[in-house]
Amino acid sequence: PKRDLSRFVRWPKNVRLQRQAKILQTRLKVPPSVNQFTNTLDKNHASDLLKLLLKYQPETKAAKNQRLKDIAAGKEQAATPPAVIKYGLNHVTSLIENKKAKLVVIAHDVSPLELVVFLPALCRKMDIPYVIFKGKARLGQLVHKKNSAVVALTQVNKEDKAKFDSLNTAFRAQFNDESTHRRKWGGGIMGLKTQKKLELRAKAIAAEAAKKAQY
Repeated sequence: PKRDLSRFVRWPKNVRLQRQAKILQTRLKVPPSVNQFTNTLDKNHASDLLKLLLKYQPETKAAKNQRLKDIAAGKEQAATPPAVIKYGLNHVTSLIENKKAKLVVIAHDVSPLELVVFLPALCRKMDIPYVIFKGKARLGQLVHKKNSAVVALTQVNKEDKAKFDSLNTAFRAQFNDESTHRRKWGGGIMGLKTQKKLELRAKAIAAEAAKKAQY
């Protein structure tokens, strides 16, 4: 049979770093404030949320320039700005502090995590529904960027109001009102070799205790 040589492959540096980081996160004890980012939105709700957010994509730079040119040339009237996704960490934070945000979507894989680790607590304090979403790149696509740490909605159109309210209710139940995942420590899982060693050690101690009990 062919031998599996993946152990001997010289992996690229970025892959090695990703794997080392993953191992450290598994082995070390992870405090609850960091561990809460492992509890992400389930697939069904995530697809519903994406469908809603896609309707509120901001315009691209090219489209904005063209619109401004048309207004300047008198071809188009300056209309009231439509409801769009708000993005940018500082901008979204100020929207939450001023209670203008109606829904906050936080990426689970922001690096460094310190940038967004305070946002769930801030959202709960201001009583704003929030959700931890898988993938900063997926959020970035919504706002025509490579990545986005956090996005927010401040308003929705009338036709989406019912769907938006039902999603908000579900998100409140899973994130705002659910306290168990916020108090749970993560990590502390040993590797297979260490687990086997500990099992053998426990068996040896049990056997020794059984011997002593006979005498």
